[in-house]
Amino acid sequence: MKTIDNDIKRQEFKKVYLLYGEERYLIRQYRDKLKNALASPDDTMNFTSFEGDDINVKEIIDLAETLPFFADRRVILIEDSKLFKKGGDELGEYMDSLPETTYFVFVEEEVDKRSKLFKAVGKCGNAIEFGKQTDETLMKWVGGRISREGKNITQAAYQSFIAKTGTDMQNIEKELEKLLCYTMDKSVIEPEDVEAITTEQISNKVFEMVDAIASHRQKYAMDLYYDLLALKEAPMRILFLITRQFQILLTVKVMGNQGFGNKDIAAKAGCPEWAVRKYQGQAKAFTLDQIRQAIADGVTFEEAVKTGKMNDQMAVELFIVQYSKS
Repeated sequence: MKTIDNDIKRQEFKKVYLLYGEERYLIRQYRDKLKNALASPDDTMNFTSFEGDDINVKEIIDLAETLPFFADRRVILIEDSKLFKKGGDELGEYMDSLPETTYFVFVEEEVDKRSKLFKAVGKCGNAIEFGKQTDETLMKWVGGRISREGKNITQAAYQSFIAKTGTDMQNIEKELEKLLCYTMDKSVIEPEDVEAITTEQISNKVFEMVDAIASHRQKYAMDLYYDLLALKEAPMRILFLITRQFQILLTVKVMGNQGFGNKDIAAKAGCPEWAVRKYQGQAKAFTLDQIRQAIADGVTFEEAVKTGKMNDQMAVELFIVQYSKS
């Protein structure tokens, strides 16, 4: 991130930028920074964007070969193309002969670092990964945002806020705007303010549901499921999140058994370090075989729904009943 900021400050740009990773909020922020620094916002002649996995590579190369029209640079933005996983070899080979006036910005969630295109970006540009932010970084970011509004937040209120929002920065930003408006006449944000206005993220309810499953509180687990349905959450999304939760439990349990520390476990599992202790508590309720079977059953139920063999709502109910029974 600092590299991009420095490039913009010095007005010395790499030919290609690849922004990738889980933290979509930061990716969007830096995508827009680069876009505005490389091309004028209203320059439709020299800025072109492509999105999706049906991109025509030959069309992109032809465009890249075209000289800019009364400008220093031609800028091409490509988002969510999946070219860094498959189909990007031709573009990777082309990167070696990019015209001096053409600049690329790629935005992807996932990449294959072994791909020809990824390696080409490494040679002629800069690939920056935006992973989930650490607890310390989030605390500084939220604290700084609140401080700029002339307010403070108690430690208890902050912990309650993050517990509700999760660590997705886009969601935190949205909920923080609500919280700041709600506390407009207050100088200190307290836990009751957070409780009154902050919306609990679905992933937190799913965490609570798996916690209920792990402790064999079947009725409570089902109540949480029906709460999510009442919030118009699709059963298949709920099943996906439950299965994902069990995948995290598998990582936590395996790495814990191998003697890894919580920081390493958090990095591998893709969760905050403080959450590892909670996952470890859940994981104790299951054997490794049970966790692996839960993941496999999640996939099986999803396939049954897709092929019409089972109703989606019933699939999730069966999963919850199966793993929460005493």
